Amino acid sequence: MCFTSSPRGARLARRLVSHCLTTWGHPYASAANQKVTLIVAELTGNAVRHGHVPGRDFHVRLTGSADVLRIEVTDTRTERAPRLPSQVPSGDAESGRGLLVVARLASRWAVVPRVGAPGKTVWAEVCLSGRRPASG
Repeated sequence: MCFTSSPRGARLARRLVSHCLTTWGHPYASAANQKVTLIVAELTGNAVRHGHVPGRDFHVRLTGSADVLRIEVTDTRTERAPRLPSQVPSGDAESGRGLLVVARLASRWAVVPRVGAPGKTVWAEVCLSGRRPASG
């Protein structure tokens, strides 16, 4: 799915992913839907705020199996690879917690170069069984 690199695009991505999960049997109020939707909100927000390149969109890919839901958010900015903060932001800080939230909710996550074009993909997996998926 392709979205404009704007707050509206991030909001639409979040809503469409939640709807897709509902059609896959993970209703809006389920833990899986809430986790994945929050991860999508953080990753798409980061794509808009930190990965924005004028005139370029960001992409969201959602895949699933019986055991794992995988989210991929791709943007076109290469020089800003996201990293976990070295320390937790102060209580009144307005930013800096997004990847901490992703790391807490996801079973695994990483950043990889975009294949075939400039940019990067941040992916996260939510294991539905409660166990961490095998590395790979």
